Amino acid sequence: MALVIIVAGGTIRINDAGESCPDWPQCFGTWGFDISTEEQAAYWEANPEEIDSRGADHRYTTFEIFTEWIHRAMVGVIALPVLFNALLLRSRRSTYGDKAYKLAFFAGIMLILQATAGALTVFFDNADWSVALHLSMACIFSAAFIFQHMEMRSKEGSKHPLFHLPKAFIAANKRRVDAMVGAVFTLLILGAWVSSTAGGQYNQGCSVGFPTGWPTCNGSVLPSFDGPGVLVQMVHRFGALIVGLVLVAGSARIRSEAREHGATPAFGRITDVTAGFWVLNVMIGGTYIVAAKMDSFPEWISLLHLVVGVTGLLIASMALFSMRISESNANTLPEEE
Repeated sequence: MALVIIVAGGTIRINDAGESCPDWPQCFGTWGFDISTEEQAAYWEANPEEIDSRGADHRYTTFEIFTEWIHRAMVGVIALPVLFNALLLRSRRSTYGDKAYKLAFFAGIMLILQATAGALTVFFDNADWSVALHLSMACIFSAAFIFQHMEMRSKEGSKHPLFHLPKAFIAANKRRVDAMVGAVFTLLILGAWVSSTAGGQYNQGCSVGFPTGWPTCNGSVLPSFDGPGVLVQMVHRFGALIVGLVLVAGSARIRSEAREHGATPAFGRITDVTAGFWVLNVMIGGTYIVAAKMDSFPEWISLLHLVVGVTGLLIASMALFSMRISESNANTLPEEE
């Protein structure tokens, strides 16, 4: 459900409906989404301070309002199982330990912070930093459940080799895995920055089509940064290149270290798949620009770009969590083992 909420948030962005509910937590002063154009006009007249960047004459469709409304509703609905999850793990500390409970509690805190970040995106009219903050918190929120699940499986006595990596392998690759996950996370934030600034909206960054729009920008590998949005586009592109080098080189080194230290090949496959998702998302991002026209972009490709990016981050996070759980398990073994 956490992933569905992320997809719903991306759907709001690609439909340019981020301000379709100008207030929070209500929507045009109501709890519904079927707000007529007349009712919108009346609300703007009564609340001129809520007028967004599109102006008082702009009117949102029922569908646009619904995407924002259902996104908020899902955040409210998921609060119930998140609360139950924390209470359940608290009552089963003897089975699953303190770490699993702390992760469940952390997920609850992150849900509150994520909802707060969502409110900030409304109050600040979808400012680029607020969009990036909202997405990053949503990813951390989702990853917390994966970490909790893996920790619970380990405490249940699972003998899966991902929970019992050799100490020497952990020591040799812990920082490398941290860097890989951090790189993917940073790239995702850069993507959110691009999508919410001139670099990703209304063709104000690089031109479209092949090859002038992609892989070059305005026909040049190093274009002039005078135009609006070009800088953020190029930061994202060069960031993607650097992240790709980190992932490919890191994954190759991890496979070599796994053979040397007798670690499971499954760990290397996780990092390989992460690198594969990076390659796929580079192709999707390029397709988005190549298939675009001067006055429109294929927004469903933009949504796919987001989904693949988030999935790649969560897969990479599994490697990080595997390291942490294996390290904890190794530290609990008798010294002679």
